[in-house]
Amino acid sequence: MPAPTPERPSERRGAARTTVLWATLRDALPSEPGDVLDVGGGTGGLAVRVAELGHRVTVVDPSPDALAMLARRADERGVADRVRGVQGDLADLGSVEPVDAVLCHGVLEVAPDPAAALGALAGCLRADGVLSLVVAQRYAAVLARAMAGHLVAARELLAAGPGDVPAGGPGRGRRFTHEELRPLLGDAGLDVVSVHGVRVFADLVPGALLDLEPGAAQALVELEQAAAARPELFPLATQLHVVARGART
Repeated sequence: MPAPTPERPSERRGAARTTVLWATLRDALPSEPGDVLDVGGGTGGLAVRVAELGHRVTVVDPSPDALAMLARRADERGVADRVRGVQGDLADLGSVEPVDAVLCHGVLEVAPDPAAALGALAGCLRADGVLSLVVAQRYAAVLARAMAGHLVAARELLAAGPGDVPAGGPGRGRRFTHEELRPLLGDAGLDVVSVHGVRVFADLVPGALLDLEPGAAQALVELEQAAAARPELFPLATQLHVVARGART
């Protein structure tokens, strides 16, 4: 069933950016209420939606202001009893009790050691637990820099490896390709279940088209849904969403 088209322009573009990610995550989470860890979950935009499904969610984030907003958001949505905020980061996961699912969205790019970070995330999972990982995808970032006129930054990012942080240009931080993620996850003892491109076209379509052309916003959502699982389009995706499972016992 197609997702309903939001009314406001910002919501229309946001729906195209998040519909595929949320649908994939919702299907990957345990069917029964379980324990979920959201690393770097900030103000809880995702954690609260997960809690609304019945799960118990712990958000680990270094920002006290973000955690305060998380608490307010959870209270407003009636899930304060299922959402807990803890100040910390990837380095603090050793004391976390094992959970059924770990969310790590937009965090691996700034981790000092991506391989060690993935190992720490895997260590938080119960047997056969699920990791939802979202990372920035390199080739789309190269294209965005080139189109913005940051040609040197685009070339540096194109040449960077998965462990490299580009020396200059906007949006510093690691970017990953599909091919680079798989061995990193395998080394952490995680088996890839699915890979989806996120925002394959949503960041390229002019905002004026979504605002003025009748039906364009819904058509973009449907295009994103059709393109998300096609590996040949992964290089266009702003982000990659990987679902992986920990080892069974």
